[in-house]
Order: sequence, then C-alpha cells, then structure tokens
Amino acid sequence: MYQALYRKWRPMTFADVLSQPQVTTTLQNQVKHGTTAHAYLFTGSRGTGKTTCARILAKAVNCEHPRPDGNPCLECALCKDAESAVLSDLVEIDAASNNSVEDIRDLRDATVYTPERCRFKVYIIDEVHMLSASAFNALLKIMEEPPEYVKFILATTEIHKVPATIISRCQRYDFRRIRQEDLVSRLEYIASQEGISLEHDAAELMARLSDGGMRDAISLLDRCTAYGETITVRLTADAAGAAGRDYLLKMLDALHRKDTSAVLQIVSQLHEESKDLARLCEELILMYRDVMLLKATGNTSLLHCMMDEIPALQKMAGEMDMDSIMNMIECLQSCRERMGRSVNRRVELEMTLIQLCKGIQAQAVNVVNRVMDEIQERLSRLENRPVGQIPSVPLASAQPNPLTVPRSAPVQEPKPEVDIRKLKSEDFQPVTQWAEVLEVCAQRSPSVRGTLESSHAFMYANILLIVAENPFFLTMFKDKENAMALGDAVQNVLGKRFAIRAKCSNAAAQRNPAREMIEQAKNSGIKTTAVT
Repeated sequence: MYQALYRKWRPMTFADVLSQPQVTTTLQNQVKHGTTAHAYLFTGSRGTGKTTCARILAKAVNCEHPRPDGNPCLECALCKDAESAVLSDLVEIDAASNNSVEDIRDLRDATVYTPERCRFKVYIIDEVHMLSASAFNALLKIMEEPPEYVKFILATTEIHKVPATIISRCQRYDFRRIRQEDLVSRLEYIASQEGISLEHDAAELMARLSDGGMRDAISLLDRCTAYGETITVRLTADAAGAAGRDYLLKMLDALHRKDTSAVLQIVSQLHEESKDLARLCEELILMYRDVMLLKATGNTSLLHCMMDEIPALQKMAGEMDMDSIMNMIECLQSCRERMGRSVNRRVELEMTLIQLCKGIQAQAVNVVNRVMDEIQERLSRLENRPVGQIPSVPLASAQPNPLTVPRSAPVQEPKPEVDIRKLKSEDFQPVTQWAEVLEVCAQRSPSVRGTLESSHAFMYANILLIVAENPFFLTMFKDKENAMALGDAVQNVLGKRFAIRAKCSNAAAQRNPAREMIEQAKNSGIKTTAVT
C-alpha cells in the first residue's frame, strides 16, 4: 500500500528534526543523564515537529539500548513496536475528538496500572487546547503528582487556550517555524531518494507556500509528483492552486500604475483557470511585504521572493512611499479576513483591488485620521483642566466638530469594548459594506437613509464611527425608532451590535461641543449615546 511521503519521511531521531536545536538538544541531554521531566508541553505552528519529537522522546526514555547521544536505537523490540503503534505503554490521544471529562477520567484511572513492558507509560495528548474546561480540571492533579512510571507530553498549536494551571505543571518548549533553507534542503533530499526530478526554484516555492511547516511542504511535493515527471515552478503553482510568479508581478505592476482594467483582467483569467483567489490575496500580501522590507532596510536577505524578482521589487520600492505600501498590505489583509466568510471571494477581491486602484481606501483613512486627531486633541484639553471648569474651545468653520451623538439612549446600550481615548486614527478601518447598511436601513426608515447621504463609517472592535455631511441626522436620531432602525441595519449586515459614535461637520452652530463633552466626561468619561 502506498504511504504518503510526509509519513514515510517522518524523522526517527532527534538528529533528523530540522530547525529545532533549542528543543532537541535539551531533550537529548535529559535522556542521556536520566533527568527527564514528568510532563512536557510542546507548542508551535503546524508541521514544526511537535508530535514527532513527542514520539521520539517516548521511544528514547523506554529504549532497551539507547544511544550515547540520547537518541533511541530504533533496533530493539520496544522501538519497533512503538513505531508500528502496537506498544500498549505508549498512548496517543487526539484531544480534538476525545475532549470530554469522561475521556480524561478514563485516562486518569488507567494511570494506576504499571507499564506492561516499558519503564515508563507515556501519554501523548495532541491538540490539547481542544479539551473542555472540566477535562482540564480532571487532568490537573494527575499531571502535578503522577506515579513515577507515568509521563505526559502535551502538544498544541494554540498555547493561549491552555490554562495557566496546566502550563505551570509542564516543561514548556516552543517550536519555531522551520527555516526556508532547511525546508528546501529536505525537499531536495527526499526527491533524490524517491527518484523525483525537482527543480531548485520549485523547491523554494514549495518551502515558501508551506509557511514554515514541513508536513505541508512534503505533502505539496507528493501532490506535484502526480502532475508530471519534472517538477517546475509552474507545475508547483498549478498543484498548489497559487498564481504563477509572472501573474503576481504583472498584478503588482498594474496596481502600481493604477490600471484597474488590467488588474481585473488578471483576476478574471486566474478565476477561469480555477486558481485559489484567497491564496492569490495571500501571495500579494507577501509580495508587498517584500516591497515594504526593501523600502525600510534594503536588505534582500529578509525577502521570500525569487532571486530574479528582486530587481522589479526594488524598483517598485523606490517609486512608492511607505504609507502607500502599508496601506496596500492593510487593505489586502482585511480583504483576506472577509474572504473567509464571504459568499463570493472573487467579489471581495475585486472590490479591494478597485479601491486600491482608485485610492478610495487612502481617502477614507485620511478622513479617519482627521477625526481621530481632533478627538485626541480635545480629550487632552479636557483631561488637563480642573474638575468643574468648562474650557472655552474656539470654534472655526474650517475645523470639524467634536464627537457627538443623539442624547436619547435606548434601554439596551452596548458598551465599547475599548476606551476610545486610547485609540489612534490608524486603528479604525473603513466599513466597506456601509452602502449595504444604508440600503437595509432605507427599507425600514427612508428618512434616516436620506440624512446619511454621503456619509462614511469606520470601525474598531465594537465601535462604529459615522462621519456625515447632513446636520439634520443628529435630530433624526433623537427618535428611538430611528436609532433602532440604524442599529438593526448595522447588525443585519455586519453581524453584531455596535456602540455607534457619530460626528457631523456642519453642526457647529447648533450646540456648544466643548460643554457637551465636559458634561459627558463627568458622567462616564466621554460617554456618548450608543445606537442600538
């Protein structure tokens, strides 16, 4: 039966594990000197060797004839049975499917029995962060004081989900992403042993697409072997569903020239060829990341692109300013997040690319910058004044008014998840579905929709900032039904309730903004009415 390459070439000793010397050296020394701990916690991204090192360690502590360097011999009966998964004293548990408290209680009850053949009974719990809260509690005591013949090895990709009480009972080892040069070297070695013709550039592309994961890289190599006798860059891109490098450079050039038609033609062609548009978005982000690093440092050793692509990226870095480059990356990253929950990924990508070509995103960011700068300035003035003293803030028609919203507060008022005074202008992202929000709102309250004509919206966490041109919209929102109409429309489109903060640049003559902000600050630190 055919065996997948990533299983066939799984490391058998610590020496075979790549790019993890901080882990393998320590474990080898512990085995060599007989000072292994009772519980370990291995954490890191996928495909970096966590489960592999757990299995090697389990074999090493039970090996009948361990090597002097701390590696298992791989020749004794225990090593062979462990490799064949028939050793009863080596128990592997998938916490993703065995995450209940009953499963952990069964494990705890089994620890009272001594090992059948080995010196230690080793429990490897993979994806341990998937355990339920009650399961973690059931695991606590046995992990803290297990029998002398029991060892635990926990592995996780999401260390932040593991309780601190569990982490404190283990020796923690952090696995790094595997270096690209190590991935390339390993891929070329496997290809040579398997009789596969693999070009060096293709191996580099596989290593880059795998994002530091050995399993992903070898799986991609396995997939490419079915495409043709010689694995090239083009073949690798086709197998991975990624855009070829020539398409990426053409797209970057078209975006740089603000050629909307050329950009959309490339997307259309890639879509017709069944390319993964989410992967295309990720590739664009990485390409602009290289441009950003070239602009910031000029150091080519930090780049992930091909060597022959560096001149084109250097030319682009010389012609673009840093703000534009970072704006491109931010827009594409937001697009990639939305693509994960979008009905049509192509539409999301095309909208973002049009925004980048037309400069819409940059204009929106400038609006947020102006509003947030003015908010921060006024808050600083308020905080520096003695309590009870009302500052006299000069008003000018050329300056925007402070943050204001209608005063009628609905019963269910969502509270901001963060203090708006601690936010910066760049924290806010434009609401790309704002036009859709207004259309939904118009179905229930056309008048509200009319007052929000030419308005813009920006969001951070559960805070929604509205900048409108029509001063009458503040009056409209004094009516509870109107406030509810907008709040419901926002929830229908964006999926949750927001604490809405609004501003109108034409409302300066209608009220004293400084006095309003002082009164609101006295109550709850610049508390404004939230629309629900």
